[in-house]
Amino acid sequence: MAAKHKVIGVGFQKTGTSSLGLALEKLGYRVASYDQFRGLLDVAPADMGPAIRNRAQELLEHYDAFKDTPWPILFRELDEWLPGAKFILVTRDADRWIRSVVTDFGGHPNPMHEYIYGVGAPLGNEEAFVRRYEAHNAEVIEHFKHRPGDFLHLHLDRGEVRWEAICRFLGHPVPDIPWPHANTAKDKRWLMRRMWLKSQIQRRLPAWLRGSRA
Repeated sequence: MAAKHKVIGVGFQKTGTSSLGLALEKLGYRVASYDQFRGLLDVAPADMGPAIRNRAQELLEHYDAFKDTPWPILFRELDEWLPGAKFILVTRDADRWIRSVVTDFGGHPNPMHEYIYGVGAPLGNEEAFVRRYEAHNAEVIEHFKHRPGDFLHLHLDRGEVRWEAICRFLGHPVPDIPWPHANTAKDKRWLMRRMWLKSQIQRRLPAWLRGSRA
């Protein structure tokens, strides 16, 4: 089934982005996420903005839906680049959000996080992360405040993220399956550990060998 329009999830990470992506896939969308940006993790934070925008533009024609870091911070550009797109903002209470972020990322620095939040890791920088999270949500709501046909705001902690709301907004029939749940804390910890080990191995490889494996 061909997608009717592009869909952008503009909620920050840890707001059910993985589950939203699975739901959109079940509705027939080809979904891009954080995975398509992993190659930018060696980019310096000062160069991260242009690198993110360039990579995003390369991906637009290959996917129907976009969610998770760093797609949300591009909401203004995506609104310009993709006329007629639908935007979905999922939020949650800030205290629950930051607890989830700290649980997942801890003190592990990430250059993309540094670009987005101003600091690389949430542990010890909770206030900076929450400020950016709340500012982003307010900016998105302000940007789309007069466009209810293009924008849907749902609250995760209030049980608003469900098939009925998403399908009504996107014009799809409601599928007769449970709402998908993905990216549990246990799964995320395993993935983070695997990525950390991979990065350590890569750093210890000789420069010529790193280049041959790129």
